Amino acid sequence: MTATPLHALTSRRSMKFLRAPAPKQEELDQILQAAMSAPDHGRLRPWRFVLIRGEAIARLADIALDAVKRSGDPRMTPEKEKSVRQWMSEVPLFIGLAHQIHHDNPKVPEQEQLLATGASVMNILNATHMLGYGAFWSTGMGTYLEEVQEALGLDSLEYRFLGFLAIGTPACAVPQVERPDYREFVTEWTGA
Repeated sequence: MTATPLHALTSRRSMKFLRAPAPKQEELDQILQAAMSAPDHGRLRPWRFVLIRGEAIARLADIALDAVKRSGDPRMTPEKEKSVRQWMSEVPLFIGLAHQIHHDNPKVPEQEQLLATGASVMNILNATHMLGYGAFWSTGMGTYLEEVQEALGLDSLEYRFLGFLAIGTPACAVPQVERPDYREFVTEWTGA
């Protein structure tokens, strides 16, 4: 657990190497409910989440890695595949991330729907951290291949698939990370 909400925000970091346990169901309920607090123009609630745990993780590995190999991605060497399968076998929970595209809503452009979904995912990441777990947002594992998206039940005409959150207990000490000074990214417009 983190000391204060502000400390939680400034100390959160991505943790790739995770192990069991995953959040208990009551904690996962809280984590997913936090996603519902994201800013959402038009109350479209465009975010969609697919829970993948237990034996389904090995099936996801088969589907995703086979799709990546068939795509001809030269990075998927036998060593890389072995490494990814090992990593996936240790993660107790994956959440597939997507945003439903509301094509028929001229008031809320698709980029605003995408931003709302990203904000909901950030709420999941922060809630996960606040409860003492680790998470990692991966856009590997065939994220941009329709075959993987459709295997998860997300028709590519209706959804944009955004990757997977790996969630569990950090497998090692969480090192502090040096963050840049915010002033490097901020200007003030005075109207002149």
